[in-house]
Amino acid sequence: MEKAHSYRFYPTSEQENLLRRTLGCVRLVYNKALHKRTQAWYERQERIGYGQTSSMLTAWKKEAELNFLNDVSSVPLQQGLRHLQSAFTNFFAGRAKYPNFKKKRNGGSAEFTKAAFKFKDGQIGTGSV
Repeated sequence: MEKAHSYRFYPTSEQENLLRRTLGCVRLVYNKALHKRTQAWYERQERIGYGQTSSMLTAWKKEAELNFLNDVSSVPLQQGLRHLQSAFTNFFAGRAKYPNFKKKRNGGSAEFTKAAFKFKDGQIGTGSV
C-alpha cells in the first residue's frame, strides 16, 4: 500500500523564490516537450516518447539561455515529463483530450518523489538531489 503525506509549510522568502522558480521551470519544460512532440507529429508523423524528451531536457540544460534549469531540482522536471507521457498515453487510448500547454496563471505544480526528501530529527530536508 502506498502512503501520501500532506504537509503545510510557511516558506521563507528565499524558499518561496526557489519554489516559484521550480514551478516556472517545470511549466517551461512541460510546454517545450509538448511543443516538440506536437511539431514532430505534424512535420514527420513521428511519435516522441519519454526517453527522447528526457534526452532533450539534458540538452536544454546545456544551452546558455536555458542554463537556469540547472538551478532547480531535476526531480520535478523529470516528473513533469512523466506526466506529459501519461497525458499522451491517455490521449492515444481515447481516455482524454490532447494535452494542453500549462499556463502561469493556474499556479502550477511540481511533484517530488520520495527519494527527493529525508526526514531526520523532526526536520524535512532534501535527499540526494
